[in-house]
Amino acid sequence: MFDEYYAIGATFIASLLTVIALFWNFRSKFRSSPEIRSDVVAIAAVSGELDAGVNGDDVIIVGAGVAGAALAHTLGKDGRRVHVIERDLSEQDRIVGELLQPGGYLKLLELGLEDCVEQIDAQRVFGYALFKDGKDTKLAYPLEKFHADVSGRGFHNGRFIQRMREKAKSLPNVRLEQGTVTSLVEENGIIKGVKYKTKAGEELCAYAPLTVVCDGCFSNLRRSLCKPQIDVPSCFVGLLLENCELPYENHGHVVLGDPSPILFYRISSTEVRCLVDIPGEKVPSISNGQMASYLKTFVAPQIPPQLYDSFVAAVDKGNIKSMPNRSMPAAPLPKPGALLMGDAFNMRHPLTGGGMTVALADIVVLRDLLRPLNDLSDAYNLCRYLESFYTLRKPVASTINTLAGALYKVFRASPDQARKEMRQACFDYLSLGGVFSNGPISLLSGLNPRPLSLVLHFFAVAIFGVGRLLLPFPSPKRLWIGARLISGASGIIFPIIKAEGVRKMFFPAMVPAYYRAPPVKS
Repeated sequence: MFDEYYAIGATFIASLLTVIALFWNFRSKFRSSPEIRSDVVAIAAVSGELDAGVNGDDVIIVGAGVAGAALAHTLGKDGRRVHVIERDLSEQDRIVGELLQPGGYLKLLELGLEDCVEQIDAQRVFGYALFKDGKDTKLAYPLEKFHADVSGRGFHNGRFIQRMREKAKSLPNVRLEQGTVTSLVEENGIIKGVKYKTKAGEELCAYAPLTVVCDGCFSNLRRSLCKPQIDVPSCFVGLLLENCELPYENHGHVVLGDPSPILFYRISSTEVRCLVDIPGEKVPSISNGQMASYLKTFVAPQIPPQLYDSFVAAVDKGNIKSMPNRSMPAAPLPKPGALLMGDAFNMRHPLTGGGMTVALADIVVLRDLLRPLNDLSDAYNLCRYLESFYTLRKPVASTINTLAGALYKVFRASPDQARKEMRQACFDYLSLGGVFSNGPISLLSGLNPRPLSLVLHFFAVAIFGVGRLLLPFPSPKRLWIGARLISGASGIIFPIIKAEGVRKMFFPAMVPAYYRAPPVKS
């Protein structure tokens, strides 16, 4: 009971600190978009004046992953003629993009794509279980106000994407083609389309009034459409555990291990995905057995006992995969005739499983912006109008991005005593239940994408941690650790907020682009 009263007080104090911090960081001077670097866009040799959409297409989409396939179906359903060019249309086997948060499922409903999680043995997810030092706590998604079908979903990423591709391909005005886009076609500062190589090796050009680049985290086209600042804080090592029972079924499991979190969640009725986070860009070698030894000797003793045997069996089986965890704030360079979306445009640490939710939310925003437009051929006015996209997407995207980055840094083990206290405070704060767990979990799930609520809870955790240090009797050492805890918390979250953009994140209505009206063709 005392902890609950104390946490309420901490939340009130955190709100005062947050208001002060926001005004301190707020910059009243609006920064216009940086100068566009057109020199890095591939210029195709095109003779004479190009007619937009030579092949009759309205939109070209580069990439048919989650963002590209969902966007193709969405625009096709609205009557647009869509040409999708994807490097590989076969089903892929990935170790991320396998957990869709409830907020992402709500976006699937909004886009009419909810049946894409059917017939793929997707598993419902109702919350998380958190493990630390032999203790655990269960955190449920606050789903009481939603339809019974609303929850998270765990599935094989490749199966989910194939379902969306099939759904898009079923529309007569959507054309999916396998090919590798090598460059954007530009004329007089306007992107006219793309140059690509077909599956048969033939080099072709495709033209449309609008080209949307969704070619994923390894995009080779993003540099002409944004200022990429890519960070690789860690790598995920993926295993597939077979025929095992989770301690809490229908929940994602997060083990606060050393040196960083270990994740478990079900992706089919017989399979559980395990992701072991390893800080840095290098991981032990898989080929020479170093990785297997690391997993069995260092990681296995930290996981719940119920999963130990299945974990060791999965390591012995040898199907170990790894991939870098990339984060990249959205820093667009608006270019007439083109738009960047998905992981090509914005990435966050995958710890919280928010990537697909952000991508689907972005598609809803773009769909609503394009619906009033019958003609997309006025490239300059369309580009100016679509600048509002970068502001309108911020409430959802910035909340999920900031939480992912901040939570990963809090959950990582550290020898620093202040960081240890922050990690423990986070676990204990969430264990209080009620508003103290529902608030953060609603943010993580995408059900309540409010940046201010995120900042309040973050500093409530920090102040809660300081209070634990100072009670019952403060000492100079504890006061010093408490001060470093607050300083460390600020050092975690404020740089992420700065990268997201204070104005767009907290005061989007003050950004001029927020009020852009659809262009009227003269």
